[in-house]
Amino acid sequence: MLSDKQSLILTIVMVAGIFTFGILEILDNFIVLTILTLIFSTVVINLILVQKKSRRNPEE
Repeated sequence: MLSDKQSLILTIVMVAGIFTFGILEILDNFIVLTILTLIFSTVVINLILVQKKSRRNPEE
């Protein structure tokens, strides 16, 4: 699992990537979309896993 700091960094990278590639008008590039989608998926999957873990162990 990713730490909070790592998730925040990935989110910042994704937002900066969308902003930068959108301004450069290369957001339609398959490689750029794939990388941004993988970053987004990683953050969402980590969020789901952390939430499931906190429900299983409420004392932590």
